[in-house]
Amino acid sequence: MTTLALPAARFTDLLAAEWIKLRSLRSTSWALGSSAFAVIAFNANAARADYANYPGYGRVIQENFLSWALRDAFTQGAAMILVLAAASIGAATVVGEYATGLIRTTFTAVPDRRALMAAKVAVVTAVMTVYGAVVASASFAATQAILDGRGQGVPIGHPGALRVVMASALLAPVCALVGMGLGALIRHSATTMVVHVFVLLFLPSFITERYHWTACVRNALPFSAWLRLVDIDYGHQPFTLVSRWPTTVTGGWIVFGAWALVAAVVTVVAVDRRDV
Repeated sequence: MTTLALPAARFTDLLAAEWIKLRSLRSTSWALGSSAFAVIAFNANAARADYANYPGYGRVIQENFLSWALRDAFTQGAAMILVLAAASIGAATVVGEYATGLIRTTFTAVPDRRALMAAKVAVVTAVMTVYGAVVASASFAATQAILDGRGQGVPIGHPGALRVVMASALLAPVCALVGMGLGALIRHSATTMVVHVFVLLFLPSFITERYHWTACVRNALPFSAWLRLVDIDYGHQPFTLVSRWPTTVTGGWIVFGAWALVAAVVTVVAVDRRDV
């Protein structure tokens, strides 16, 4: 009796399978929904506080309040929540399969590990990009609507406003890919979570800008790049000190792209070259 070999799965089939796996996890929906609500609420509360305190602000602050309005559009606290959620979701898509043993079944069904992981990277990137775009757009709309009550809200066409929304939106897929890359290297849930929190959130605070090389390391981190991209009045604010080793907007975009690309390659290659 002749046994017919099953045709290899096409890349579109792998994309569909990864989408079904991600969508079927109840924890994914809860994580996306709850973190989105927390981020938008955090930003809206910052705008509400500025709305309430605006009459008591001094003349200098009121004259420069439009830059404050853009800060309220996506605050640092909200960005930290977004980073934590996005990186955790990205890491869970990889380490979750190792923890349950599903990865053995998956690789048995699809021996082409690189194609499989590339499909997983593509699906997570697409989902987290949409998630980031929705959260950043909703935060901008909500905060500027609140500040409009004081005549201090800005439209999306205001100089720098679109950059704030785009940088905040892209922070989600970048951090999700970093979480995937760390998950592919470490393969252990708890350790992966600790490492990505340290790299993405704690490390930018620990590294000073005292020396050129430390400033370069700090500027090369994703969260530092996001801080530069959303700082529209960088170097022209009356309240903040200018860094001795400043970075540029172009540098911030390059850091975003480099981390996303390297993390995606690590995710694909690390899984392909190691035993399950």
